[in-house]
Amino acid sequence: MTTAPTSQAGPAPSPVPRPDTAPPAAPDPRERLRRAAVRYGPVLATYGVLKLVGFAVFMYLLDSAGDFREKHPRFGGGAHTWDVLGSWDGWWYQQIALHGYDPALEPIPGATGLITLEGNSAAFFPLYPALMRMVSEVTGLGPYGAGMTVSVVSSFVAALGIHAVTARLGGHRAGLVAVGLWAVWPGSGAEWAVYSESVYTALAAWACYAVMTRRWLTAGVLTFTAGLARPTAVTLVAALAVAGLLAVWRREEGVRRPLAAVAIAPLGVAGYLGWVGYRMGDWGGYNKLQDGAWAHKFDWGRHTLDVLTSVPVGHTDYLFAMPMEDIIGVGVVLLVPVLTVLLTRLRPPAVLVVYTVLSYLMVMATQQYFGNVSRYLLPLFPLFVPLALAMRRLKWPSLAAVLGTAALASGSYAGYVLFELGVP
Repeated sequence: MTTAPTSQAGPAPSPVPRPDTAPPAAPDPRERLRRAAVRYGPVLATYGVLKLVGFAVFMYLLDSAGDFREKHPRFGGGAHTWDVLGSWDGWWYQQIALHGYDPALEPIPGATGLITLEGNSAAFFPLYPALMRMVSEVTGLGPYGAGMTVSVVSSFVAALGIHAVTARLGGHRAGLVAVGLWAVWPGSGAEWAVYSESVYTALAAWACYAVMTRRWLTAGVLTFTAGLARPTAVTLVAALAVAGLLAVWRREEGVRRPLAAVAIAPLGVAGYLGWVGYRMGDWGGYNKLQDGAWAHKFDWGRHTLDVLTSVPVGHTDYLFAMPMEDIIGVGVVLLVPVLTVLLTRLRPPAVLVVYTVLSYLMVMATQQYFGNVSRYLLPLFPLFVPLALAMRRLKWPSLAAVLGTAALASGSYAGYVLFELGVP
């Protein structure tokens, strides 16, 4: 009796498992818009409302006082209140947007003393007027309208960056408070004017955030771009360099990206200064122009010390004296060290501390219109962090009262005083 041969084949392969559910579909444009509104809407609304309040008060004060009508359109005057926002440095930026640059060191015949050179547009860095020119060509707006558009949009971008940095250290509520402080800070009148502060602060805030989140190449590119906006970007370059070298030393990540960022960062400011020097036939031409045409020079803080020892005793015999603006400037100058100490006690990332300290020292060690320090120190957004962390404990009605009152007052101390009682 024979038996049937048994099969030698192995077990049948098991069926490939199928997922129970399909992968989630990407959100449609409406959903993405809704999420963006939920995430960013409160930030933009907080800044926009507070800033609009201060701006309205500023315009009211200009109109009610009427002094701007008797001033030259280049120097705080104009036919309408809003013309004031395009005067002073704004006039120069509009000229660059229209006509470009022609760097030169032109002596004033027979001039002696502080001002010996003709003013030249090369003193003003190119990023902001380039954006003005681009917006003007796209929209058909004139240089004034384009400049205001760039500044206002950039101020909201800066607000988002300030919120991102502060929220990473203290949460969403602290970020909103910091944005409110940006809207009412001394010098904030320059945020909605034909000035480069909003553009530079937006780049600085997002560059610092990129460092904090270890996006090194992004940080390098943003710092490079900031170097085309203002000469004070050298402090941001130094802050990025310290953060990058610390990351390499601590072996927190690879070497290439931090070092690449450190290499890219200074090319903007160095490139512009080098181009100006080449065109002038003098590699120190930019500094000579600032000194000879605007009396701005590095003096190791002698002028600052002169003001700080004169204003408290009521003396106004120092250089560029403007009593009301200078009193506000003294208050800001004395407040910054206090806030810096409070900032360091929070042990924030090194990039914030280095950027803040070096920016402050650079302003203090330069001879210039002292009252302008409230504007020059406006980009020091890390100073908002300790205040924001303390104020986040307040309930919303209390926060609204504090920031709302400051917004009303900012129309005077951050707007009218800066543009009409001083020189912005």
